[in-house]
Amino acid sequence: MANAAMAEPTVRPRSFWAGIGQGRHVLGIVFMLPAAIFLLFFLTYPLGLGVWLGFTDARIGRPGIFIGLENYELLWGDSLFWLVVFNTVLYTTVASVLKFGLGLWLALLLNQSLPFKSFFRAVVLLPWVVPTVLSAIAFWWIFDSQYSIISWALIKLGLISAPINFLGDVANARASVIAANVWRGIPFVAISLLAGLQTISPSLHEAATLDGATSWQRFRFITLPLLTPIIAVVMTFSVLFTFTDFQLIYVLTRGGPLNSTHLMATLSFQRAIPGGQLGEGAAIAVAMIPFLLSAILFSYFGLQRRKWQQGGAD
Repeated sequence: MANAAMAEPTVRPRSFWAGIGQGRHVLGIVFMLPAAIFLLFFLTYPLGLGVWLGFTDARIGRPGIFIGLENYELLWGDSLFWLVVFNTVLYTTVASVLKFGLGLWLALLLNQSLPFKSFFRAVVLLPWVVPTVLSAIAFWWIFDSQYSIISWALIKLGLISAPINFLGDVANARASVIAANVWRGIPFVAISLLAGLQTISPSLHEAATLDGATSWQRFRFITLPLLTPIIAVVMTFSVLFTFTDFQLIYVLTRGGPLNSTHLMATLSFQRAIPGGQLGEGAAIAVAMIPFLLSAILFSYFGLQRRKWQQGGAD
């Protein structure tokens, strides 16, 4: 027995780096650590600081003291704040619905066998890749009260007799900024949904066609259910981008006329930087969080349908 015990090989303890190399989860944590540190310093810290400032009376050049919910109580009784909330919800809802409808139509069109299909797909991306400020300046000229190309064309066609005041009228200004946002956001929705359409097997449509399904039935019972997870993600990002829009509004109208195009992001900036009230501006920014969380939850529950589509229990 002593000889048998001596014959057993001795197990050497693995080194630390060898354990990391063979441990998939540990190695994944190591690779994610730089990104986690980046997010901690550049996202988590500013978010925490903004939440803290919302509970203080901080101003530019003065740190401020803790005042509790006073900033939020002021906002609750501020009629301008509630007008801005209405503007933001209206702007986000209308623009997101239009971007989804037009983007889905464009994606279905680009998914067909068209001549110069690659060229058209590249052209569709142009509004998305152009810097927002340049797009806003271009629309500022398009919507000019005196030299608008739209007013000029309508006057030449005899449809109107005087230039349209796009950015000086409340209803026109809201419609104008929504149109500009839709123009910029359609490419993102269209290309993302087109990528989802490319993953759907053509054999499913061929089998449905042989069974006598119409084009609408194929879209309703094949394309749309399989595209639902992509739609959830795309629309979540679209809502987030639209809800937090700042550059387009600030360049075009700066919230006017009569605060009809002020969004929560622009009002937060106006109160915090030009107005110097950092605490109140931070409170407005923090008030945006529940709306953004709602969009994220929409994406989460939308993604659960993938398990259902694949035969899962959820």
